[in-house]
Amino acid sequence: MQTSINIFSDKKGEIDRFLSSYYNTNLDIKNNLKWQKDYENPVEMTDLIGVFVDNHEDFNISLWVCLDNDVYIRVSQQNADQLIRYIFERYPYS
Repeated sequence: MQTSINIFSDKKGEIDRFLSSYYNTNLDIKNNLKWQKDYENPVEMTDLIGVFVDNHEDFNISLWVCLDNDVYIRVSQQNADQLIRYIFERYPYS
């Protein structure tokens, strides 16, 4: 099963600005209000979750994680650490 990260914003260009900063390159995102990335190895998504939480005040975006089919978890300051720990515990050999 694929896991994914979904980013949403109601401000055009905000997702592109966040991801361009994260990837340290200029991205051209076709849909400015939503973005999704699938991961075969869910542990890889923890870096993006950490960066999102550390910089949440600088960007007008929301980040959602999907670890199971049709079950989405909104990432927040309150749940990010627990979510990252859970991902490492659930997928220890990924």
